[in-house]
Amino acid sequence: MTPLKSPDIATDLGWLRSSCANGKCVERIWLNLLLVSLLSSFSMSRSVLETLPGYPGKLPFLLETGYVAVGDTDDLQLFYYFIESQRNPVKDPLVLWLTGGPGCSALSGLMYEIGPLTFDYAAFNGSLPTLTLNPYAWTEVANVIFLDSPVGTGFSYAESLEGYYSSDTKSPYAVYLFLRKWLLDHPKYSKNPLYIAGDSYSGVIVPQVTLLISEGNIAGNEPAMNLLGYMLGNPVTDEHSDENSRVKYFHRLTLISDELYDSVTANCNGEFIDPDPTNSTCMDDIGLIAQCTIKVNDAQILEPKCSFASPRPKSMSWGRKFFDDIPEEIIKSPTKRQEKWCRNSNYVLSYIWANDQTVQQVLGIRNGTITDWKRCNKSLAYDSDLTTVVHYHQELLKRGYRALIYSGDHDMMIPYVGTQAWIYFLNMSVVDGWRPWFVDGQIAGFTEKYNVKTGDGLTFATVKGAGHTAPEYMPKQCLEMADRWLSYYGL
Repeated sequence: MTPLKSPDIATDLGWLRSSCANGKCVERIWLNLLLVSLLSSFSMSRSVLETLPGYPGKLPFLLETGYVAVGDTDDLQLFYYFIESQRNPVKDPLVLWLTGGPGCSALSGLMYEIGPLTFDYAAFNGSLPTLTLNPYAWTEVANVIFLDSPVGTGFSYAESLEGYYSSDTKSPYAVYLFLRKWLLDHPKYSKNPLYIAGDSYSGVIVPQVTLLISEGNIAGNEPAMNLLGYMLGNPVTDEHSDENSRVKYFHRLTLISDELYDSVTANCNGEFIDPDPTNSTCMDDIGLIAQCTIKVNDAQILEPKCSFASPRPKSMSWGRKFFDDIPEEIIKSPTKRQEKWCRNSNYVLSYIWANDQTVQQVLGIRNGTITDWKRCNKSLAYDSDLTTVVHYHQELLKRGYRALIYSGDHDMMIPYVGTQAWIYFLNMSVVDGWRPWFVDGQIAGFTEKYNVKTGDGLTFATVKGAGHTAPEYMPKQCLEMADRWLSYYGL
């Protein structure tokens, strides 16, 4: 495997201009500019919803939706859903959840992963989907903000054409400013333990947002945030290592033979993503691997793959945007059930529900801003301008922040072996060696804990049987994992 690189974090961010030898007197010009912008303009709207179309009766939890304006001229209108903890909202942590993509709506994280509501798939008859309670929602143990970010995602929009242009390095600033404004408007949550969380492509954004908050606290920006750490599931972290690790994963999961793995490793010199095209033996091996794996469901290898997503392979080719959208013909004909179920069939219900005018009116969506809601918007004007964020993890752990990194072990988009590779690269001490963790007396996965000289360190956990968005596949186990970690209990 090609070694991970650790670029200079100060140069990479562009905001750390100079620092003293003790690291305490850092000039933060950009933070001052953000502070001026924050205080000079404060624009947001919000409303508390007691009912939702499709749910029978009054909601048994506090749900708030709204917009927060951010950007140099407040032209970015970021939409959010906030759900108060159903246990103890005064003491429970505040979690900011960012869904991956980039461009996948917060509603996807809310309805399909960790929110208190989900669709009643069995009752769906082609009309407006009905909603049912999710007994394994993370809102059972935490206050959660689900944010549509970057702009152009979900119901978030820009008031200028320029505002729609975002990137790996621009998006975190907007998220950071959103959180500052949101907490200024919700001061009762400013003392709650704060965690930034997400999965998949948000692995690029979450560490940056977490470090921005840390820097803002050091600079004395208001409001002060009680930041304790961050959580990430199957996170995009290092472009090359994440993708290159898939061949090793294929071999471990017996998707390719020992002979093919030994051959491709030797012939390609361990380089599977950008091999020498003149190396015919390497290219032949990669073609054979593609034939073995192309019809395997990338997000969860045990589940069926939709027929429309199975082209005849010529080579292995993966991009950095991992969430597939739903083909137009399925969305337009939701009552036509496929003979063989695939998970994309579940996603159809979110399109029908979120594009309903009554639903949008209740949510408080501004008229004319979103004409065609998508679960994952693939047409974002977005620049993936960071190839690695490993150095952000390195800095955050050095500063003493906690981290929970978990991997659904049946995900071959961002395999757990690639995640382990960058964790090993951080060269931390193992304080709790590899062992199983249990839910209801059964093995729920395996875990290992690492530490640096300060803080609680990093906990890594696999979720047995889970796919790319682990809580979607193993909700009970993931709630138990999150609750234990947030409560400082060992898994």
